[in-house]
Amino acid sequence: MSEASSEDLVPPLEAGAAPYREEEEAAKKKKEKKKSKGLANVFCVFTKGKKKKGQPSSAEPEDAAGSRQGLDGPPPTVEELKAALERGQLEAARPLLALERELAAAAAAGGVSEEELVRRQSKVEALYELLRDQVLGVLRRPLEAAPERLRQALAVVAEQEREDRQAAAAAGPGTSGLAATRPRRWLQLWRRGVAEAAEERMGQRPAAGAEVPESVFLHLGRTMKEDLEAVVERLKPLFPAEFGVVAAYAESYHQHFAAHLAAVAQFELCERDTYMLLLWVQNLYPNDIINSPKLVGELQGMGLGSLLPPRQIRLLEATFLSSEAANVRELMDRALELEARRWAEDVPPQRLDGYCHSELAIDIIQITSQAQAKAESITLDLGSQIKRVLLVELPAFLRSYQRAFNEFLERGKQLTNYRANVIANINNCLSFRMSMEQNWQVPQDTLSLLLGPLGELKSHGFDTLLQNLHEDLKPLFKRFTHTRWAAPVETLENIIATVDTRLPEFSELQGCFREELMEALHLHLVKEYIIQLSKGRLVLKTAEQQQQLAGYILANADTIQHFCTQHGSPATWLQPALPTLAEIIRLQDPSAIKIEVATYATCYPDFSKGHLSAILAIKGNLSNSEVKRIRSILDVSMGAQEPSRPLFSLIKVG
Repeated sequence: MSEASSEDLVPPLEAGAAPYREEEEAAKKKKEKKKSKGLANVFCVFTKGKKKKGQPSSAEPEDAAGSRQGLDGPPPTVEELKAALERGQLEAARPLLALERELAAAAAAGGVSEEELVRRQSKVEALYELLRDQVLGVLRRPLEAAPERLRQALAVVAEQEREDRQAAAAAGPGTSGLAATRPRRWLQLWRRGVAEAAEERMGQRPAAGAEVPESVFLHLGRTMKEDLEAVVERLKPLFPAEFGVVAAYAESYHQHFAAHLAAVAQFELCERDTYMLLLWVQNLYPNDIINSPKLVGELQGMGLGSLLPPRQIRLLEATFLSSEAANVRELMDRALELEARRWAEDVPPQRLDGYCHSELAIDIIQITSQAQAKAESITLDLGSQIKRVLLVELPAFLRSYQRAFNEFLERGKQLTNYRANVIANINNCLSFRMSMEQNWQVPQDTLSLLLGPLGELKSHGFDTLLQNLHEDLKPLFKRFTHTRWAAPVETLENIIATVDTRLPEFSELQGCFREELMEALHLHLVKEYIIQLSKGRLVLKTAEQQQQLAGYILANADTIQHFCTQHGSPATWLQPALPTLAEIIRLQDPSAIKIEVATYATCYPDFSKGHLSAILAIKGNLSNSEVKRIRSILDVSMGAQEPSRPLFSLIKVG
């Protein structure tokens, strides 16, 4: 209904209005007699502080006082109520409600024409439009209103809600001549205004990066959090509980936020935007806004829910994981390509703390760690999911790394920095291994799958580093046969001296790998010694000769063990290899030899009948039947046992 003009709000002086005037006069006389009973008490808000009718208070201007003229006596007229409402005086709500009730009572009592009732109701409704606009105007921006004025507006809405409920409770056949105006639903109008205010606040865009989702999300989140904190701290204490002011604002802001994100999610998003969308939906919104210290107590039980439906979140997560897998794969391939290019261009590796150093392992660890941290920044569950993805990508990369390194080992032998780069890549294995053992808490078989290519890479690297030394030692070991073991001590001294002069070449290996390399050297020395014993060219027919050879072997075994252990070899498992063979050669009783062989086979399960036959061939005083009986013990002791470390499987006999 449009606002009534001043003329429309003045009742016409016609016959139909006479009863209305007569009733007013009668009511006036009655009220004067009863000293401010009935509506006069309601209208006191307009006369409070006035001295006498027509005399303005010293605290108010004359025009304001003049506008209240007559309010301390008879009830205010429609014109006076209109003037009060136009001045923003919300105290007029009570007289207006009384006027509405009086009109309803008049309609119920009869005696007033339908035309007159309609006229009066139109004036009442015009006043309600004025009151509604004033009240909702205050509530539209409650933080800008004075607390007392805000309380007045809230009281008006609460009173109107009570009147709506009373009207609904007393609902019956329609009153003749009056249009239904209840319920007015001002509380609902207020909530609609809250939704509009939320849309206005959230709809503003930051000046910088207005089209970038990341900037928009940040604006939405910050606006919602700051506004809701203000609602909790400043509005909740003023609003009646029935308004549910925090819930009204929270739901409106949530709905706008969710609608915006749903619209963004419909587009084909780049990787960054997909990540930011998930980050806000799964982490920042629930944790930094809903569960923030100032809001958690108010919002946690409201059940605002997620900003996006679960199905859409799963689709976005699948897109995110796929994109991250592709990114990780590309970044790791690029890092390996750059590393292989440095090898081919003969770029020397860095030196770090005296060791040859490559950045490749650090680069790969950072790539995978950043991918996992990125997923975990969304949710821990997504972090677990991407871990499974990385456990597919990482072994594939390590196999590619192994292949590229093997190609370099074959093609780069003439390069100046060949050995240094080999050492640097062996050292890489330590960083990889430590990262996997500490950060990838996976079953042992999965860990073995990851470490397998690194073990191959390290083994091939060791073989390359030791290749020249092995070549230098080969002719020295052959002297054992050529001299028919006449000077075994001198021969071994030459071998040890040769190894000792070459050890500085491995000083730039990490300590753990120097130990492993020394163990490999230890194994090589023992293995080559056994090969020379197994050549079948040395046959000793007397016990004395056999005991003398056993003595040489024991002395050589002690020299090898002492030298290798002194330089870091952890291969204690090799210690009985030569002394036990010496004991087998020294013993003369076939039964005692059988016991020694059985014990030996438990230490070295790959010790075969062929190896035993080669050693027994040295003992030229054993009959074929005795050799056969001794060999039979391996049928019992060997079984299907596999060696944990190969020794005799590296030695070919026959």
